[in-house]
Amino acid sequence: MAYDFNADDVFEMAEQLERNGAKFYRSAAEGTDDPSHKELLTQLADMEVQHEKTFADLRSELSAREKESTVFDPHGDAALYLRALVDTRVFFEKEVDTSSMREILKAAIEAEKDSIVFYLGMKEAVPEQMGKNRLDGIIKEEMGHVRLLSKELVKQK
Repeated sequence: MAYDFNADDVFEMAEQLERNGAKFYRSAAEGTDDPSHKELLTQLADMEVQHEKTFADLRSELSAREKESTVFDPHGDAALYLRALVDTRVFFEKEVDTSSMREILKAAIEAEKDSIVFYLGMKEAVPEQMGKNRLDGIIKEEMGHVRLLSKELVKQK
């Protein structure tokens, strides 16, 4: 079954991605003994929490039209499908060498890039009248994450 999604669906996914990202960074922070790495990873987790709040705020500003269901879905299958995508495709549970800050940062950059690709694909599945233009803010936010992580990775050399 093919689905069109609305901006509300995508913002819900964005919030979940940020929760997954915070969990990833907190887990990595717990796995490292280096205090400076632990501090950075904790800050990154806190940033993800802030981004989740930002996306929740943006979501609350959506119009009724941007929240309308795009298909008849009495069992909520579309939401389950999206949740499964979010939980398995970006910041999924994977083995990361937490003794290596470089490896942690590389895994985080990969996850952030995956999230950008994911949102670009989702943008194609959201019709104009359902809030397609609102997704650019999410994409820009994720691009900022990649820049920040890349700068940190360069510092690790």
